[in-house]
Amino acid sequence: MTVEEKAAQLGSVNADRVIEDGEVDREAAQQWLGDGIGHLTRIGGEGGLAPAEAARVTNELQEILGETRLGVPAIPHEECLSGYMGPEATTFPQMIGMASTWNPELLGEVTHTIRGELEALGTVHALSPVLDVARDLRWGRVEETFGEDPYLIARMAAEYVTGLQGEGREDGISATLKHFVGHGATDGGKNRSSLNVGPRELRETHLFPYEAVIAEAGAESVMNAYHDIDGVPCASSEWLLTDVLRGEFGFDGTVVSDYYSVRHLETEHRVAETKPEAGAAAVEAGIDVELPYTDYYGEFLVEAVENGNLAEETLDTSVRRVLREKVRKGVLDDPMADPDAAADAFHTEAAREVTARAARQSMTLLKNDDLLPLEGVESVAAIGPKVDDPKELMGDYAYAAHYPEEEYEADAVTPLAALEEREGISVSHEQGGTISGPSTEGFDDAVAAADDADVALAFVGARSAVDFSDVEADQEEKPSVPTSGEGCDVTDLGLPGVQDELVSRLAETDTPLAVVVVSGKPHSIEDIAESEGVDAVLYAWLPGDEGGPAIADTLFGETNPGGRLPVSLAKSVGQLPVYYNRKENTAEKEYVYTDSEPVYPFGYGLSYTDFSYDEFSLSTESVAPLGEFEASVTVENVGDRAGSEVVQLYATPENPSQARPVQELIAFERVELEAGESARVTFSLSATQLAFHDLAMDLAVEEGDYELRVGRSAADIEASDSLSVTGTKRVPRSGRTYFAESAVEEAAGSGGSQ
Repeated sequence: MTVEEKAAQLGSVNADRVIEDGEVDREAAQQWLGDGIGHLTRIGGEGGLAPAEAARVTNELQEILGETRLGVPAIPHEECLSGYMGPEATTFPQMIGMASTWNPELLGEVTHTIRGELEALGTVHALSPVLDVARDLRWGRVEETFGEDPYLIARMAAEYVTGLQGEGREDGISATLKHFVGHGATDGGKNRSSLNVGPRELRETHLFPYEAVIAEAGAESVMNAYHDIDGVPCASSEWLLTDVLRGEFGFDGTVVSDYYSVRHLETEHRVAETKPEAGAAAVEAGIDVELPYTDYYGEFLVEAVENGNLAEETLDTSVRRVLREKVRKGVLDDPMADPDAAADAFHTEAAREVTARAARQSMTLLKNDDLLPLEGVESVAAIGPKVDDPKELMGDYAYAAHYPEEEYEADAVTPLAALEEREGISVSHEQGGTISGPSTEGFDDAVAAADDADVALAFVGARSAVDFSDVEADQEEKPSVPTSGEGCDVTDLGLPGVQDELVSRLAETDTPLAVVVVSGKPHSIEDIAESEGVDAVLYAWLPGDEGGPAIADTLFGETNPGGRLPVSLAKSVGQLPVYYNRKENTAEKEYVYTDSEPVYPFGYGLSYTDFSYDEFSLSTESVAPLGEFEASVTVENVGDRAGSEVVQLYATPENPSQARPVQELIAFERVELEAGESARVTFSLSATQLAFHDLAMDLAVEEGDYELRVGRSAADIEASDSLSVTGTKRVPRSGRTYFAESAVEEAAGSGGSQ
């Protein structure tokens, strides 16, 4: 290969540069693809192409590549955070909602379904999932994450990857872990701002999910983060992208750049003066492919090699990785899709069933003063700006929300439509106000509708979108400004606009009121939660295509809510950070006017039935530092209807040699139980799950006593027991256990079957 051909394999081209009016611009394509190319960027999604057309256009571009001197096909990639981000795709719940299911296996079903749609397009690579640990709730991208806890994130992400990638490297879609690393804890909650954490927190909190998912699920790609860590941009950090990622974690796939992050080395971080310098720095650090299109690679890498500023051997290393992935994914053997069959992979009954089940399991009930489930209700008033727009059910990386100003027929059922479909229920509808605008003109009509109904339902929340350019626009002209999603960071965690006031007005009526939060933002809802006029609060997150029926079924009791919070809900911005596993000196200290407790804690959620915990026990009183043990508890459904409970196991050292989090999640299991049924839940654990980094920054299990706590949330512990670790020992990399295993068996004397 010539140097030009090598450099081309590290580049990419996006739909906008090679597609015009839905057709391949052959002149532009031949110019971009003349020496070959590494990736084709979002041909279907960015191109706005229906599935059959996306497959046809991708095939044509692969044919053009076949006419080059080497004839090497490209890797087509797409976005798929909550489903393929393109026309006619199934949209699943946004990931913060999937995290609230606490059901990793269900997420694996979701991504296996996504895989089928992507494969039909000829796609072999996807830029998901997000493993960022959400530590600052002002950050707009919290909705894309699995929440605040490294263990929960790792468990969910591992199943996401497994469902997407399949059984082997030659199967499925390459998953991309992003954003490496620490993007969820940057200064001020601002997207792309600096990360300032100590090396121990970096490893134990932010790097842990990546290490675990690479080890347990074999993730095939990683994407760097935009920000710098202690002054070193992730895009130019050889320590991060090579020493840690490849050397310590054993990652052997490709590293792709976050869009434009190589450019940012020159324009934003200013650590490079020229394009060749920035491109060379990124390649030397370990970024194999520049996305979304060749900008600082290509001819500028050639120039860097010719000037002696980049060793050709370094270039060769990345080229080998890209070519190896093309071999592994089968594109060298047959890169073509079947346009005639592409549409058949979309709008399937199986996909509809999976997204409906995911939406139902994500419903998280936070307050219920004997209002829900609704029974004997003949009329409801459906009020609020989130009740009758399909886009309001979507996360920022869903196609409909990603392009909020474009007309797009979303294949989604709104809450209003779902309510109106229920037999025997009269539904009145008033918007009441807009999402972020200041007008209260609709309040009186909304109150009147509530007065005339048996129950009022207020649907509120933030609008989700990506990089909304008019975020500072006049609110009168832009009454629905996105305040959640990428580039939509906030300084206020309350409901945007006048939605809090709308809820307050409705709460003053004599009509029972349920507030349904349809939002990916973890809002501070203290006033709503404590209002005597608000009888119930249901967090529906961003539930996707089947969100409306899932909400309605939950309100009326066909679905028993089993979701649990994957984040702690703060009382105000000033209370941040509020995540549950803070250290003692942070968690216990109070402010002058408020305490340190969240409105609702991590792991919290109510049900329409009740559960009891009994007979919590450990299999041993002591364990060797690399030994194994079990923790078991009996859970019984003592209510009168079927439901699910999320059993959560936490651990904390009783007298550690350094300041440690007050407790850390080490295992969980979502258990479905019929009324009167009980089950024995057993977690099989390794003492290495208790390890932390010692003063020399070696991962070690420390001798001493540990308290194991089982409960229904981080703040609602049902039982505890003590475990003694008999010695201190460094954990060898091959000997580390990342995830607990769990077993659920029918308990003796149980009234049902398991």
